Amino acid sequence: MDTKLTLKLDKKVIDKAKIYAAKQKHSLSFMIENYLKAITSDEDDMTNNEIEISEFVKSISIKGVSLPEDFTYKKEIQEILSNKYGL
Repeated sequence: MDTKLTLKLDKKVIDKAKIYAAKQKHSLSFMIENYLKAITSDEDDMTNNEIEISEFVKSISIKGVSLPEDFTYKKEIQEILSNKYGL
C-alpha cells in the first residue's frame, strides 16, 4: 500500500536529485523508497544469510562471469598495482 510522504528539503538538493533519478531512469520516489528500505532492513529480514539483489543491480550485472570462491577485490588490486609499479 502506497502512502504519500511530504519532505521539506533544500530546493537545490531536490533539483539535483531529480536530475540524477532521471539519468538513472527511475523516479525520485523509487530511489528514496529503496534507500529507506536499505537503511531500515533488519538482519532478521534476510533468511539463510541471503541478500535480496535489486532488479537494478541484476540489470547491470555481466552475464556468464564467475569468480573463484577465494576472490577478493583488495588482493586483486594489490596484485595489479604490484605488477604495474614493480613492487
